[in-house]
Amino acid sequence: MLRVTMGSVEQRDEEQEDEGEEELRDGGVPFYVNRGGLPVDEETWERMWRHVARIHPDGEALGKEIRIASDLPKIPIPSVPTYQPTNTIPQRLEAIQKYIRELQYNHTGTQFFEIKKSRPLTALMDIAKEMTREALPIKCLEAVILGIYLTNNMPGVERFPLSFQSQFSGNNFHHIVLGVHIGGRFGALGISRREDLMFKPLEFRTLMDLVQEFEGAYRGYWHTLRKVRIGQYVSHDPHSVEQIEWKHSILDVDKLTKEELRKELERHTRDMRLKIGKPAPPSPTKDRRNSMGSPLRGPSSPIRRISRVERRPSGEKKVLEQKSAADMNGYQIRV
Repeated sequence: MLRVTMGSVEQRDEEQEDEGEEELRDGGVPFYVNRGGLPVDEETWERMWRHVARIHPDGEALGKEIRIASDLPKIPIPSVPTYQPTNTIPQRLEAIQKYIRELQYNHTGTQFFEIKKSRPLTALMDIAKEMTREALPIKCLEAVILGIYLTNNMPGVERFPLSFQSQFSGNNFHHIVLGVHIGGRFGALGISRREDLMFKPLEFRTLMDLVQEFEGAYRGYWHTLRKVRIGQYVSHDPHSVEQIEWKHSILDVDKLTKEELRKELERHTRDMRLKIGKPAPPSPTKDRRNSMGSPLRGPSSPIRRISRVERRPSGEKKVLEQKSAADMNGYQIRV
Protein backbone atom coordinates (compact mmCIF):
# COMPACT_ATOMS: atom_id res chain seq x y z
CA MET A 1 0.00 0.00 0.00
CA LEU A 2 2.86 2.38 0.80
CA ARG A 3 4.48 1.72 -2.58
CA VAL A 4 1.19 2.37 -4.37
CA THR A 5 0.65 5.59 -2.41
CA MET A 6 4.16 6.89 -3.11
CA GLY A 7 3.78 6.02 -6.79
CA SER A 8 0.51 7.94 -6.97
CA VAL A 9 2.15 10.99 -5.37
CA GLU A 10 5.03 10.91 -7.86
CA GLN A 11 2.64 10.53 -10.79
CA ARG A 12 0.56 13.46 -9.54
CA ASP A 13 3.73 15.55 -9.23
CA GLU A 14 4.68 14.68 -12.83
CA GLU A 15 1.22 15.55 -14.18
CA GLN A 16 1.09 18.80 -12.23
CA GLU A 17 4.50 19.85 -13.50
CA ASP A 18 3.65 19.00 -17.12
CA GLU A 19 0.24 20.60 -17.56
CA GLY A 20 -0.46 22.59 -14.42
CA GLU A 21 -3.63 22.63 -12.33
CA GLU A 22 -5.85 25.52 -11.31
CA GLU A 23 -4.34 25.25 -7.85
CA LEU A 24 -0.70 24.13 -7.96
CA ARG A 25 1.27 23.15 -4.91
CA ASP A 26 4.93 23.53 -4.07
CA GLY A 27 6.05 22.10 -0.78
CA GLY A 28 2.43 21.70 0.27
CA VAL A 29 1.75 25.44 -0.16
CA PRO A 30 -0.77 26.23 -2.94
CA PHE A 31 -0.43 28.89 -5.60
CA TYR A 32 -2.69 29.86 -8.48
CA VAL A 33 -2.17 30.62 -12.16
CA ASN A 34 -3.80 33.53 -13.96
CA ARG A 35 -5.39 31.80 -16.96
CA GLY A 36 -7.39 34.80 -18.17
CA GLY A 37 -4.53 36.84 -19.61
CA LEU A 38 -3.89 40.52 -18.94
CA PRO A 39 -5.33 42.76 -17.66
CA VAL A 40 -6.26 40.43 -14.80
CA ASP A 41 -9.99 39.79 -14.62
CA GLU A 42 -11.92 40.64 -11.44
CA GLU A 43 -12.40 37.03 -10.34
CA THR A 44 -8.66 36.27 -10.52
CA TRP A 45 -7.84 39.60 -8.85
CA GLU A 46 -10.11 38.94 -5.87
CA ARG A 47 -8.93 35.35 -5.58
CA MET A 48 -5.33 36.59 -5.40
CA TRP A 49 -6.14 38.89 -2.48
CA ARG A 50 -8.07 36.15 -0.66
CA HIS A 51 -5.08 33.87 -1.08
CA VAL A 52 -2.70 36.55 0.23
CA ALA A 53 -4.94 36.94 3.28
CA ARG A 54 -4.69 33.20 3.96
CA ILE A 55 -0.94 32.78 3.57
CA HIS A 56 0.49 36.08 4.88
CA PRO A 57 1.18 36.39 8.63
CA ASP A 58 -0.73 39.68 8.79
CA GLY A 59 -3.73 38.16 7.04
CA GLU A 60 -6.47 40.45 5.75
CA ALA A 61 -5.04 43.54 7.46
CA LEU A 62 -2.15 43.76 5.01
CA GLY A 63 -4.41 43.41 1.97
CA LYS A 64 -6.79 46.09 3.18
CA GLU A 65 -3.93 48.45 3.98
CA ILE A 66 -2.52 48.15 0.47
CA ARG A 67 -5.84 48.30 -1.37
CA ILE A 68 -7.12 51.47 0.33
CA ALA A 69 -3.77 53.30 0.19
CA SER A 70 -3.73 56.31 -2.13
CA ASP A 71 -0.02 57.12 -1.96
CA LEU A 72 1.67 53.85 -2.91
CA PRO A 73 5.19 54.40 -4.28
CA LYS A 74 5.63 54.20 -8.05
CA ILE A 75 7.44 51.05 -9.04
CA PRO A 76 10.21 51.61 -11.62
CA ILE A 77 9.89 49.59 -14.82
CA PRO A 78 13.14 47.79 -15.71
CA SER A 79 14.55 48.33 -19.20
CA VAL A 80 15.20 45.34 -21.43
CA PRO A 81 18.99 45.01 -21.64
CA THR A 82 20.84 46.35 -24.67
CA TYR A 83 24.45 45.62 -25.52
CA GLN A 84 27.47 47.24 -27.06
CA PRO A 85 29.41 45.29 -29.70
CA THR A 86 32.32 45.10 -27.27
CA ASN A 87 30.24 43.38 -24.55
CA THR A 88 31.33 39.79 -23.96
CA ILE A 89 28.87 36.90 -23.64
CA PRO A 90 29.36 36.68 -19.82
CA GLN A 91 28.64 40.41 -19.57
CA ARG A 92 25.46 40.02 -21.64
CA LEU A 93 24.27 37.09 -19.52
CA GLU A 94 24.88 39.11 -16.36
CA ALA A 95 22.83 41.97 -17.83
CA ILE A 96 19.97 39.55 -18.58
CA GLN A 97 20.13 38.16 -15.04
CA LYS A 98 20.10 41.71 -13.64
CA TYR A 99 16.95 42.44 -15.66
CA ILE A 100 15.24 39.24 -14.43
CA ARG A 101 16.17 40.10 -10.86
CA GLU A 102 14.79 43.65 -11.24
CA LEU A 103 11.40 42.24 -12.22
CA GLN A 104 11.44 40.64 -8.74
CA TYR A 105 10.19 37.30 -7.51
CA ASN A 106 6.40 36.92 -7.39
CA HIS A 107 5.36 36.33 -3.75
CA THR A 108 1.61 36.89 -4.27
CA GLY A 109 0.75 33.21 -4.67
CA THR A 110 -0.72 33.90 -8.15
CA GLN A 111 1.43 33.37 -11.25
CA PHE A 112 0.55 36.15 -13.69
CA PHE A 113 1.61 34.46 -16.95
CA GLU A 114 0.31 31.03 -17.87
CA ILE A 115 3.13 28.83 -19.18
CA LYS A 116 1.97 25.63 -20.86
CA LYS A 117 5.00 23.50 -21.57
CA SER A 118 3.26 21.78 -24.49
CA ARG A 119 2.98 25.04 -26.46
CA PRO A 120 5.26 25.56 -29.48
CA LEU A 121 8.27 27.78 -28.96
CA THR A 122 6.81 30.65 -30.99
CA ALA A 123 3.80 30.88 -28.63
CA LEU A 124 6.05 30.88 -25.56
CA MET A 125 8.11 33.70 -27.10
CA ASP A 126 4.88 35.72 -27.45
CA ILE A 127 4.38 35.30 -23.70
CA ALA A 128 7.97 36.43 -23.08
CA LYS A 129 7.30 39.62 -25.07
CA GLU A 130 4.24 40.15 -22.89
CA MET A 131 6.43 39.85 -19.79
CA THR A 132 8.74 42.62 -21.01
CA ARG A 133 5.76 44.89 -21.74
CA GLU A 134 3.96 44.31 -18.43
CA ALA A 135 7.10 44.13 -16.22
CA LEU A 136 5.30 42.15 -13.49
CA PRO A 137 6.98 39.95 -10.86
CA ILE A 138 7.66 36.42 -12.11
CA LYS A 139 8.29 32.91 -10.84
CA CYS A 140 11.00 30.47 -11.89
CA LEU A 141 9.26 28.92 -14.93
CA GLU A 142 8.43 32.36 -16.33
CA ALA A 143 12.08 33.37 -15.85
CA VAL A 144 13.20 30.39 -17.96
CA ILE A 145 10.94 31.44 -20.86
CA LEU A 146 12.13 35.03 -20.52
CA GLY A 147 15.76 33.88 -20.46
CA ILE A 148 15.26 31.94 -23.70
CA TYR A 149 13.69 34.99 -25.35
CA LEU A 150 16.49 37.34 -24.28
CA THR A 151 19.27 34.98 -25.45
CA ASN A 152 17.76 34.12 -28.86
CA ASN A 153 20.10 36.63 -30.51
CA MET A 154 23.18 34.89 -29.08
CA PRO A 155 23.65 31.98 -31.51
CA GLY A 156 26.78 30.71 -29.79
CA VAL A 157 25.00 30.32 -26.43
CA GLU A 158 23.17 27.01 -26.07
CA ARG A 159 20.22 26.97 -23.65
CA PHE A 160 18.52 24.03 -21.95
CA PRO A 161 15.97 23.60 -19.11
CA LEU A 162 17.38 22.29 -15.84
CA SER A 163 14.85 21.45 -13.12
CA PHE A 164 15.14 20.08 -9.60
CA GLN A 165 12.91 18.23 -7.18
CA SER A 166 13.98 18.48 -3.56
CA GLN A 167 12.45 17.27 -0.32
CA PHE A 168 12.21 18.79 3.13
CA SER A 169 10.11 17.70 6.07
CA GLY A 170 8.19 15.24 3.91
CA ASN A 171 7.20 17.81 1.27
CA ASN A 172 8.39 18.01 -2.33
CA PHE A 173 9.63 21.27 -3.85
CA HIS A 174 10.10 22.01 -7.55
CA HIS A 175 12.42 24.55 -9.12
CA ILE A 176 13.73 25.25 -12.63
CA VAL A 177 16.50 27.35 -14.16
CA LEU A 178 17.78 27.90 -17.69
CA GLY A 179 21.11 26.18 -18.18
CA VAL A 180 23.54 27.90 -20.56
CA HIS A 181 26.58 26.47 -22.32
CA ILE A 182 29.26 28.12 -24.45
CA GLY A 183 32.94 27.61 -25.02
CA GLY A 184 33.13 24.53 -22.83
CA ARG A 185 31.66 26.32 -19.82
CA PHE A 186 28.24 25.91 -18.15
CA GLY A 187 26.17 28.42 -16.19
CA ALA A 188 22.52 29.25 -15.44
CA LEU A 189 19.92 32.04 -15.53
CA GLY A 190 16.78 32.20 -13.41
CA ILE A 191 14.98 33.52 -10.37
CA SER A 192 14.35 32.12 -6.92
CA ARG A 193 13.59 33.13 -3.35
CA ARG A 194 17.18 32.06 -2.63
CA GLU A 195 20.18 33.90 -4.04
CA ASP A 196 22.21 30.74 -4.71
CA LEU A 197 19.42 28.86 -6.52
CA MET A 198 19.27 31.00 -9.67
CA PHE A 199 22.17 32.69 -11.51
CA LYS A 200 25.41 30.78 -12.01
CA PRO A 201 28.25 32.42 -13.97
CA LEU A 202 29.89 30.67 -16.94
CA GLU A 203 32.61 29.01 -14.92
CA PHE A 204 31.63 25.33 -14.61
CA ARG A 205 33.63 22.97 -16.82
CA THR A 206 31.04 20.16 -16.83
CA LEU A 207 27.33 19.66 -16.33
CA MET A 208 28.24 17.59 -13.28
CA ASP A 209 30.00 20.59 -11.73
CA LEU A 210 26.91 22.75 -12.33
CA VAL A 211 24.50 20.20 -10.83
CA GLN A 212 26.76 19.71 -7.80
CA GLU A 213 26.79 23.47 -7.27
CA PHE A 214 22.99 23.50 -7.03
CA GLU A 215 22.98 20.37 -4.87
CA GLY A 216 25.32 22.07 -2.40
CA ALA A 217 23.00 25.08 -2.27
CA TYR A 218 20.05 22.81 -1.47
CA ARG A 219 22.01 21.17 1.35
CA GLY A 220 22.56 24.63 2.80
CA TYR A 221 18.77 24.87 3.28
CA TRP A 222 18.48 21.30 4.66
CA HIS A 223 16.81 20.11 1.47
CA THR A 224 17.61 16.72 -0.04
CA LEU A 225 17.88 16.80 -3.84
CA ARG A 226 15.83 13.86 -5.17
CA LYS A 227 15.57 14.33 -8.93
CA VAL A 228 17.21 16.33 -11.68
CA ARG A 229 15.46 16.75 -15.03
CA ILE A 230 17.44 18.04 -17.98
CA GLY A 231 16.09 19.05 -21.37
CA GLN A 232 17.62 19.41 -24.79
CA TYR A 233 19.08 22.53 -26.37
CA VAL A 234 16.38 25.05 -27.32
CA SER A 235 16.16 26.45 -30.86
CA HIS A 236 17.26 30.06 -31.44
CA ASP A 237 14.46 30.57 -33.96
CA PRO A 238 11.72 32.58 -32.17
CA HIS A 239 9.19 31.46 -34.81
CA SER A 240 9.93 27.74 -34.44
CA VAL A 241 6.87 25.52 -34.02
CA GLU A 242 8.80 22.79 -32.25
CA GLN A 243 8.19 22.16 -28.57
CA ILE A 244 10.83 22.53 -25.91
CA GLU A 245 12.06 19.14 -24.78
CA TRP A 246 11.89 19.68 -21.03
CA LYS A 247 12.89 16.24 -19.75
CA HIS A 248 15.26 14.39 -22.06
CA SER A 249 16.94 12.88 -18.99
CA ILE A 250 15.37 12.25 -15.58
CA LEU A 251 17.92 11.32 -12.95
CA ASP A 252 17.03 9.98 -9.52
CA VAL A 253 19.93 11.53 -7.66
CA ASP A 254 19.30 9.54 -4.47
CA LYS A 255 19.50 6.25 -6.43
CA LEU A 256 22.77 6.99 -8.20
CA THR A 257 26.33 6.92 -6.95
CA LYS A 258 28.44 9.97 -7.68
CA GLU A 259 30.19 8.12 -10.50
CA GLU A 260 26.90 6.92 -12.01
CA LEU A 261 25.53 10.45 -11.89
CA ARG A 262 28.66 11.78 -13.60
CA LYS A 263 28.33 9.22 -16.42
CA GLU A 264 24.64 10.02 -16.93
CA LEU A 265 25.38 13.75 -17.13
CA GLU A 266 28.26 13.17 -19.56
CA ARG A 267 25.94 11.10 -21.73
CA HIS A 268 23.31 13.82 -21.65
CA THR A 269 25.93 16.42 -22.64
CA ARG A 270 26.84 14.29 -25.66
CA ASP A 271 23.16 13.99 -26.59
CA MET A 272 22.77 17.78 -26.48
CA ARG A 273 25.80 18.29 -28.71
CA LEU A 274 24.42 15.81 -31.24
CA LYS A 275 21.21 17.84 -31.53
CA ILE A 276 23.09 20.94 -32.73
CA GLY A 277 23.68 19.39 -36.14
CA LYS A 278 20.07 18.22 -36.61
CA PRO A 279 17.79 20.48 -38.70
CA ALA A 280 14.85 22.03 -36.83
CA PRO A 281 11.26 21.81 -38.12
CA PRO A 282 10.46 24.61 -40.60
CA SER A 283 9.09 27.84 -39.18
CA PRO A 284 5.54 28.91 -40.11
CA THR A 285 5.06 31.28 -43.01
CA LYS A 286 4.73 35.00 -42.37
CA ASP A 287 0.95 34.87 -42.87
CA ARG A 288 0.62 32.01 -40.41
CA ARG A 289 2.78 33.77 -37.83
CA ASN A 290 0.61 36.85 -38.07
CA SER A 291 -2.54 34.78 -37.60
CA MET A 292 -1.24 33.01 -34.50
CA GLY A 293 -1.21 36.09 -32.26
CA SER A 294 -0.48 36.06 -28.56
CA PRO A 295 -1.82 33.12 -26.57
CA LEU A 296 -2.75 35.54 -23.80
CA ARG A 297 -4.89 37.74 -26.02
CA GLY A 298 -6.66 35.27 -28.26
CA PRO A 299 -7.96 31.68 -28.29
CA SER A 300 -5.58 29.12 -26.89
CA SER A 301 -3.52 27.29 -29.48
CA PRO A 302 -4.05 23.53 -29.89
CA ILE A 303 -1.83 21.22 -27.92
CA ARG A 304 0.54 19.30 -30.16
CA ARG A 305 1.38 15.82 -29.00
CA ILE A 306 4.71 14.34 -29.93
CA SER A 307 6.26 11.07 -28.96
CA ARG A 308 8.47 11.30 -25.93
CA VAL A 309 12.17 10.64 -26.33
CA GLU A 310 13.34 7.64 -24.38
CA ARG A 311 14.45 8.82 -20.96
CA ARG A 312 17.64 7.76 -19.29
CA PRO A 313 17.07 5.16 -16.57
CA SER A 314 18.59 5.74 -13.17
CA GLY A 315 20.63 3.17 -11.31
CA GLU A 316 19.64 1.09 -8.35
CA LYS A 317 18.58 2.93 -5.21
CA LYS A 318 21.35 3.87 -2.84
CA VAL A 319 20.40 3.85 0.84
CA LEU A 320 21.19 7.20 2.44
CA GLU A 321 21.39 7.94 6.14
CA GLN A 322 18.84 10.52 7.18
CA LYS A 323 20.24 13.50 9.04
CA SER A 324 18.76 14.32 12.39
CA ALA A 325 16.24 17.13 12.24
CA ALA A 326 14.98 17.04 15.81
CA ASP A 327 15.76 20.72 16.29
CA MET A 328 13.63 21.65 13.28
CA ASN A 329 10.35 19.94 14.24
CA GLY A 330 7.37 21.76 12.85
CA TYR A 331 9.55 24.23 10.94
CA GLN A 332 9.58 24.27 7.16
CA ILE A 333 11.94 26.20 4.96
CA ARG A 334 10.56 27.44 1.64
CA VAL A 335 13.06 27.42 -1.21
